[in-house]
Amino acid sequence: MTKTQIIHRARWWPACFPTPKPASAFGVGGGNNGLGDANCMEQLLIHCATAIDANDATLAQQILWVLNNIALPDGDSNQRLASAFLRALISRAAKSGTCKMLTAAVGNANVAISTHKFSVTELASFVDLTPWHRFGFTAANSAILDAVEGFSVIHIVDLSLTHCMQIPTLIDAVASRLEGPPLIKLTVAGATEDIPPMLDLSYDELGAKLVSFARSKNVNMEFRVIPSSCTDGFSSFIEEIRSEQLVKGNNFTNEAMVVNCHMMLHYIPEETLSPISSFDTCNPNSSYRTMFLKNLRRLEPTAVVLVDEDADFTSNDIVYRLKSAFNYLWIPYDTMDTFLPRGVGGGSKEREWYEGDLCWKIENVVAQEGVKRVERAEPKSRWVQRMRNAGFRGVGFSDEGVAEVKGMLDEHAAGWGLKREEEHLVLTWKGHNVVFATVWVPTT
Repeated sequence: MTKTQIIHRARWWPACFPTPKPASAFGVGGGNNGLGDANCMEQLLIHCATAIDANDATLAQQILWVLNNIALPDGDSNQRLASAFLRALISRAAKSGTCKMLTAAVGNANVAISTHKFSVTELASFVDLTPWHRFGFTAANSAILDAVEGFSVIHIVDLSLTHCMQIPTLIDAVASRLEGPPLIKLTVAGATEDIPPMLDLSYDELGAKLVSFARSKNVNMEFRVIPSSCTDGFSSFIEEIRSEQLVKGNNFTNEAMVVNCHMMLHYIPEETLSPISSFDTCNPNSSYRTMFLKNLRRLEPTAVVLVDEDADFTSNDIVYRLKSAFNYLWIPYDTMDTFLPRGVGGGSKEREWYEGDLCWKIENVVAQEGVKRVERAEPKSRWVQRMRNAGFRGVGFSDEGVAEVKGMLDEHAAGWGLKREEEHLVLTWKGHNVVFATVWVPTT
């Protein structure tokens, strides 16, 4: 077995759900005499958003009434998607002054969003349901193993949305190294924001579980969490790591530092929202994202792995943002009807959890503005340019790593695909870009 074959096959916490079975592909369409068609629903949502922003309560209420009758929260994937956007528009209307009366006009859309706090086992099983996260785990672990080969100490700086769910398989992989397992130092950015998926235990408790698991694999591991916030570009987090580097000097020459960014960087504001107070004050007009990447470059990491959703939720124009979100977020609803079909015993609770997190994302994209709007995904092309501007160059994935990703996708339902764009990897669903994975090293 190769060093990366273990990456996506190993399981730390037991899986609760069976492996999804292939299902026939189905398009983004519906019934209701054309009203349930995705294009029609999208246009209704756009007209409704425009009316709400124009404070045209009469027109907004008429459109909401139509949407309320066709966007069923328990319908097909299109209807559930539209229902989530309808709920978000109701929330936006409630914030817009003259449209406050609309909150009473629509019944089933005006329901508080409920997000589940996962146990460790539930979350491990949850992220295993589709390749949405597993793609990034597999690709990133492969790149990390290549980058740290020969090092006796591996420092993983982890900024991850999924609470270290990627780390156990990495431990499994390094445990089998021919030259013996390295010391793993794991530093986690403990974000203070409540962003789904949420965990029902503290990072200290999670760290204890990881250290115990590593010990069972004869791997020495150190764990620490640094309280952090994405709203300031993780400036205090990066500054603390940098300060430690300065203290150590050149005493740890055989230590590799890998920064693992898994679907977390798009929560950093893309514009300057307040005076910058970090140690990087050379350009007060820099965005927090630019500031973060430049400060990251100063750490001189061995490698940086960046995995994120290939979407664009950054526009200040609500119509453009709604269209972009609608034409991206149909994908998780579509895949759900494949890997967790309605009517399957035991699946209702998992579907409720999954769609609860999606509704939270949609509500944040559509209804929130300013610092409260944290869902600001950027497409791969923009992140690539950001990384290059910050002093990084992209490196490709090995053929062995690509093969591992393909093998992982074979475990999931038909419809998932993989493509290479330059040196980067992109997960697709029915030909549509979903998630990208990139690897970067400092330019010399």
